Amino acid sequence: MSKKIVVVAGNIGAGKTSLAERIGVRLGWRTDYESVADNPYLPDFYADMHSWSFHLQIYFLGHRAEQYLDAAHDPRSAILDRSIYEDAHIFARALHHMGNLSERDYLAYRRLFDLVVGALPPPNLLVYLKCPVAALIDRIQRRARNIETGISSEYLTLLDTFYDEWLNSFDICPVLTIRTDDLDYVHQPQALEVVAGRIHEKLGGVEEIVLKRK
Repeated sequence: MSKKIVVVAGNIGAGKTSLAERIGVRLGWRTDYESVADNPYLPDFYADMHSWSFHLQIYFLGHRAEQYLDAAHDPRSAILDRSIYEDAHIFARALHHMGNLSERDYLAYRRLFDLVVGALPPPNLLVYLKCPVAALIDRIQRRARNIETGISSEYLTLLDTFYDEWLNSFDICPVLTIRTDDLDYVHQPQALEVVAGRIHEKLGGVEEIVLKRK
């Protein structure tokens, strides 16, 4: 297979990092991850979202654009554990909706986002991980990350709604939707093989497939 770029999208706790890591190993692809531990704005953001939302979104935009361009210039195929598109269409939109990002800042951010994304080559595939909110809450509680202690089911439901709306009109590249609430590719090698196979099929031009393990 020629060089491909695959981006993974999905709500908090949907299993993006776990999938990207395992697909990267399974297919021998470059794997890039979201900047969390080394993000200089996250502590301030979680302490005062209203004051730091714009700064955080600008940081993520620069980080993801740089990461994506590095992957595009690498001769290896690559998988990225969150798409740059979610920054604007999901998270910045949610911050604006909740009043943490002013109209002025939101419009300024979206203008810059559109300019940056318009200059990037499109990915070959977006893998969307779909998971019910109840399962997301359970996973978030089990992994017990300090920065995620304030995440509510209401917030995850809002993001889930935004994901549905965004993907209904997404046409930048093909989309493969995977239900992850009962597809355990972390502990079941055969489930990972199913996902890897569907990714190969989708990259080869097969129509969109929604995966759900029986």
